[in-house]
Amino acid sequence: MASILNSQLPEFSLQAYHNGAFRTVSTQDVLGKWSIFFFYPADFTFVCPTELVDMAEKYEQFKALGVEVYSVSTDTHFTHKAWHDTSDSIKKLQYPMLADHTGELSRAFGVLNEEDFLAYRGTFVANPEGQIKLVEINDGPIGRNADELLRKVEAAQFVAKHAGEVCPAKWKQGEETLKPSIDLVGKI
Repeated sequence: MASILNSQLPEFSLQAYHNGAFRTVSTQDVLGKWSIFFFYPADFTFVCPTELVDMAEKYEQFKALGVEVYSVSTDTHFTHKAWHDTSDSIKKLQYPMLADHTGELSRAFGVLNEEDFLAYRGTFVANPEGQIKLVEINDGPIGRNADELLRKVEAAQFVAKHAGEVCPAKWKQGEETLKPSIDLVGKI
């Protein structure tokens, strides 16, 4: 199986529920800015709302970094609206909820479970050129952490701007990075 890391975003055009309206989101809308595709199994479930709210609580920080968040499930945009209208937790979401009801995008990202037609918990970060720079896939019962994702996005943006530098484990914005060279071999 070929890795999706560093590949180009797939072409897509999906309906979304966003800020009280239905709209179409396509690959062209995503290019030109950093993007997070946050796949989750289904609306009206248990771990999913905890993750989506966690992302919502960090959304302003992602926006300040020039990042748009797109949550994605195989539900329809109508189901997204119904969930938003009935759940106090989901009402907190300000980012677009993409409706991948054909499974096309989930399949393209390699997170569609064909047996139950639900997406695994896949997180993908794409740079403004549409290259996928971060991939994380969790099984259904394992929730994700928006704080760690925020840290990884900051690291991805840092290395994109600073050729020749890398971010070590647990690196945070403003901390020391590394400049790989023969002089560092065996000294870390």
